Amino acid sequence: MKYRHDKVSDVQIAYIGGGSRGWAWTFMTDLALESRMSGTIRLYDIDKEAAKANEIIGNHLSGRSEAVGKWEYKTYDNLNEVLEGVDFIVISILPGTFEEMAVDVHMPERLGVYQSVGDTAGPGGMIRALRTIPMYVKIAEAIREHAPNAWVINYTNPMSLCVKTLYEVFPKIKAFGCCHEVFGTQKVLKGILEDTYGMEGVSRREIQVNVLGINHFTWFDYASYKGIDLFPVYQEYIEKHFAEGYKERDTNWANACFACAHRVKFDLFLRYGLIAAAGDRHLAEFMPGNEYLKNPEMVSDWKFGLTTAAWRKEDLKNRLEKSRKLLAQETEVELKPTGEEGILLMKALCGLERVISNVNIPNSFGQIPNLPLNAVVETNAVFERDAIRPVVAGKLPDAIKALVMPHIENHDYILEAAQNCDRETVVKAFINDPAFAGKNCSREEIRSLAYDMIDATMGYLPGGWK
Repeated sequence: MKYRHDKVSDVQIAYIGGGSRGWAWTFMTDLALESRMSGTIRLYDIDKEAAKANEIIGNHLSGRSEAVGKWEYKTYDNLNEVLEGVDFIVISILPGTFEEMAVDVHMPERLGVYQSVGDTAGPGGMIRALRTIPMYVKIAEAIREHAPNAWVINYTNPMSLCVKTLYEVFPKIKAFGCCHEVFGTQKVLKGILEDTYGMEGVSRREIQVNVLGINHFTWFDYASYKGIDLFPVYQEYIEKHFAEGYKERDTNWANACFACAHRVKFDLFLRYGLIAAAGDRHLAEFMPGNEYLKNPEMVSDWKFGLTTAAWRKEDLKNRLEKSRKLLAQETEVELKPTGEEGILLMKALCGLERVISNVNIPNSFGQIPNLPLNAVVETNAVFERDAIRPVVAGKLPDAIKALVMPHIENHDYILEAAQNCDRETVVKAFINDPAFAGKNCSREEIRSLAYDMIDATMGYLPGGWK
């Protein structure tokens, strides 16, 4: 990197999963809108044709007159080459295909287990992790050899296990996980504040929060706006609007399939006293399976949705068609801020800003003192030149800690299972998971499900599983 007049040039960014038809365009947009950084985006993907498409799309975008951030996009053939000498590494991959995800999400329905996402918690999240961990072992080994001082930004789910694997393989890695779910809850608080006080133009970033928990099961125990304690405001709004929930105004960060009325987070506030800070479809999967995900009718009553594999396949078709149009220049990437913070955090790590944002890293500093030190937790952190300084968020209340701990235990079980190709440790994690609460299924039925799900994803598992 080269510094000059409060700008940094020749920034080298490796993008693993650079053939993405979606997130990559978000990344490109934010880069094109940032005037204080420039450099090279090195694209690497097992689907080289997809990466080459994004090379063309990215270079065309960077060449537009309104793109103030100038970047050169290049496709690389192998992992070691793309990493050599880079400053930042972005990892955003799909472990497997939507055929495997169909198994993750829908096979557990034979035992009455419904999953609204299936990529983080529950049986679907755990089987996805078994596919993902071997990939992350290889990535971490390559980073250790070719870019040990680079900052590594992970966007892949299951977030906690991806970050945990990186540190397990390379303890000195400078890796962190980025997730926008906290931003979505800040937007809800912003909207409720505007409704309550007749305000306009409140910025999401002006909603100050203390973040604590694990990815997709995060909580606020503090929320404030310019001296206003938002907890009483939130409680009063819930008491008036619990039945209908809250209607999203700004859905830039989501889409119709992911929309919810936030009734699950309203209910969790009434039960536990903290503001649950993720989308309802994520929050529901961390709770006992008979509470919000008993059946599709219950899901509908709580006003969120089940993200089916069929929807994801249809969405992929739409994104492939968008990729074709972008390549043919029949359409353009829209240049407006996406609301993500990845580029802002890179600027801070380059020394151009000082930023406080939520981050997923190991609990090594005791950010949440009553959770294990080896757990990957989500709290705020200060980002500044070549440093991330996690904020000590404080203890989780005992009742919420009791909800979190089975998932932290399962992170350990699944990492162990992936390392040892051990089916029975996967079974142990399934039995421990709250998704099976109230489902009236036997241990043997759960074991059979675990074995069948492992067999169904065998094409993406190391040979030791066979």
